[in-house]
Amino acid sequence: MKKDKIKIISSLLLLLTAFIWGIAFVAQTVGMEHVGPWTFVCTRYILSTFVLLPVTFIMVRRGNNACAADKTTGAKMAAGDDDIPNTSDNLRQTLLGGLCCGFFLGAASIAQQVGMLQTSPGKAGFITALYVVLVPILGFFIGKRPGLRIWLCVVIGLTGLYLISVKENFTIDKGDALVMLCALLFSLQILSADHFSRRVSSTVALANAEFFVATLIAMIGMFLFETPNFADIRSAAIPILYAGVFSGGVAYTLQIVAQKNTDPAIASLLMSLESVFALLAGFVILHQMLTIRELIGCGLVLAAVILAELPVHRKKSQ
Repeated sequence: MKKDKIKIISSLLLLLTAFIWGIAFVAQTVGMEHVGPWTFVCTRYILSTFVLLPVTFIMVRRGNNACAADKTTGAKMAAGDDDIPNTSDNLRQTLLGGLCCGFFLGAASIAQQVGMLQTSPGKAGFITALYVVLVPILGFFIGKRPGLRIWLCVVIGLTGLYLISVKENFTIDKGDALVMLCALLFSLQILSADHFSRRVSSTVALANAEFFVATLIAMIGMFLFETPNFADIRSAAIPILYAGVFSGGVAYTLQIVAQKNTDPAIASLLMSLESVFALLAGFVILHQMLTIRELIGCGLVLAAVILAELPVHRKKSQ
C-alpha cells in the first residue's frame, strides 16, 4: 500500500514537472519582450547552474559516502572493485560529457528561443516534442535499429508537423524551421547524455556541467549579437527566474526524484504532456489561438510521441 502511494506521488510530481516545462514556453515568449534570445538563454542557465549546485553537492557527497562505506565494510568483492568509479576518470568523463551535452543543449535552446520570436508557445511545444521520435531514428546510426512502430511514429509525426508548419504554398515560417532544428539538437543532446550518464557517478553533476557550458555558449552570443543591460534584464526578471529556477533547477530535480519510483514508460508519457500544457498556457495567458489544421497537427504529433514511448510487450520464451 505504501509503495502504491509513493508511485502516485511520484506520478503527480512528474505531471507537475511537465506543467512547469509547459508554462516555461510562455515565460520564454514574454521574456523576449524585454531582452534578446541570447541574453534570455544565458541568464536562465546561470540561474539553473546555481540552483543545481547544492543538489549536486548533496548527491555527490552521498555517493562518495556510500562508496566509502562499501569499501570499509567489504561489501565490494575484489572482482567487483572495477565498478567503483575512478575519481580522476569520473571527473574527466563529467567534464567531457558536460562539454558535449552542454554544446547541444545551448545550441538547441538558442534555436528554440530565436524561433519563438516568430512562432507561438503552443506550436513550439509540439514541434520540440518531436525529439522523442527523432532520438530512436538517430540511434539507427549508432547501431540501435528502430522497430516498425517507430517508423510509423515518424510518418504520423511528419504528417502532424506538415499540418502545423507547412503553409498552402509549401513554405515554412523561419520560426517553425528553427524550432525543428531545436528538436534535432535536443535529440543529439539526449543521445550524448545517455552516453555519458553511464560513465559518471553523478548525473546531477553532469547536468550542472552541462548547464554551465550552455551558459558560456549563450554568453558568447549575447555579447556578440546583443547589447545586454541590467535594466532590461530586471524588466524580464520574472520570466527569467521562472525559466531558470523552476524550469531548469526545480523541475529537473523533481524529475530525478520522481523517476526513481515510476515506471519509465509512465514517466515518459507524463512528461510528454509538456507540449499540451504549453498549448493551454499560450491560450490562457497570451490568448493565442491555433487554427483547426494546426490543432489536428498538434494532435498527430502528440499521438506519435505517446506511441513512441509506449512499452513493447514481448512474449517470453518457454
